[in-house]
Amino acid sequence: MTQSTEPLEGAPLIAPSSVTHPLYELVVEACRTVYDPEIPVNIYELGLIYTIDINDQNEVKVLMSLTAPGCPVAGEMPGWLIEAIEPVAGVKHVDVELIWEPPWGMEMMSDEARLELGFM
Repeated sequence: MTQSTEPLEGAPLIAPSSVTHPLYELVVEACRTVYDPEIPVNIYELGLIYTIDINDQNEVKVLMSLTAPGCPVAGEMPGWLIEAIEPVAGVKHVDVELIWEPPWGMEMMSDEARLELGFM
């Protein structure tokens, strides 16, 4: 029997975040301090943060994407996010991984981001 690499039907394309973890909202606020230098909206509202996973040891793993694979700050953005999250009281370690599936799309932006950028 061969294993399929296709996601199970009905499985989410984006892994769920640890929304009930006590540090979750503080980590989200830290993410909101990071901006793509070319867009006047923070990367959280842009929808670039796909998953914030926080384990029982308060280690944070962030899965994020970029507006495009050729983004000029692709190599720097994960480091900016780590620098924003690490100072949050209680956080033990931060790991940020860039992923490209599913690809980012404008529908991932919050209403606030769409309004700021004139899409609403």
